[in-house]
Amino acid sequence: MPPGARFCLCVCGPPWPAGHVLGGIGFEALVANPGHSTFNAGTVSVSKTSARFGLGFQVNYTFSKSLDDSSSVLGGSVGANSGAVLQPPPQDPRRPALEKAPSTFDITQVFVASFILNLPFDRVPALRRFGQVASGWQLLNISTITSGAPFSVLSGIQQTGLGAGQADRPDQVGKPSLSTGRTVREDYFGSGAANGFFFLIPINVPGGSGPNQGRLGTLGRNTFRGPGFHDFDVALLKETNFGHRGGSEAVRLQFRAEFFNIFNLVNFGLPNNILQGSGFGLISRTAGASRQLQLSLKLIY
Repeated sequence: MPPGARFCLCVCGPPWPAGHVLGGIGFEALVANPGHSTFNAGTVSVSKTSARFGLGFQVNYTFSKSLDDSSSVLGGSVGANSGAVLQPPPQDPRRPALEKAPSTFDITQVFVASFILNLPFDRVPALRRFGQVASGWQLLNISTITSGAPFSVLSGIQQTGLGAGQADRPDQVGKPSLSTGRTVREDYFGSGAANGFFFLIPINVPGGSGPNQGRLGTLGRNTFRGPGFHDFDVALLKETNFGHRGGSEAVRLQFRAEFFNIFNLVNFGLPNNILQGSGFGLISRTAGASRQLQLSLKLIY
């Protein structure tokens, strides 16, 4: 679905072979593009290169806010590493402005730091005798820390006669303590099998509509935030010269040892967000890989 697109739903009855409508309810979806979004951000960046110490670094911090009434996310309705339904249509297609909230891809805080350091092994007296073995070493690092992404809590049933049903949201009647620091780290809402008691699905109420005689929930879109993300990647690089090609350009052999997620941190994805689904409030997927090591050799000539 392109950014800003919305779903509009209408009902129709299925025809019989002669073309007459027999009744029953089915859905047709119309996608339009009158969505509205705003984005504001501030960025601070510091960088420095020191030839004397063989060090270069850059640090960036961004604080931002993206608001819209519909979002398009990579991977469709379920993010590849999320476990949550991320892209439902509006629960009330007649009033899409009520969906205004943080964008599904909104990450409020992003911190990225990187550095490259020339390791002066060849300046250590005890190592000088090893010649080229002690020279040409570099240490590189990229560190990324972000705040969590937003997500909605969906009831999982059609509360009214409006919308697509799976987009309906409940009422919130309690405040969960969102954390991955408990003994059961994947219990993000904190109450295990009782996570659903923080919410109430408004069905079978006076004046309700639809198959369940309900009303639209009062819980907003993208009202909760998932766990933050932390990743630290390190690379050790060694270049060795092997003379020159054509009398001028150096021929080099480059060795790289790359450590992705070097501290083997567990980055949790978003929790299951269907109230009537299995494992509601529990995180069933990670948002990144475990520690990985990659070794490579490259000839540069």
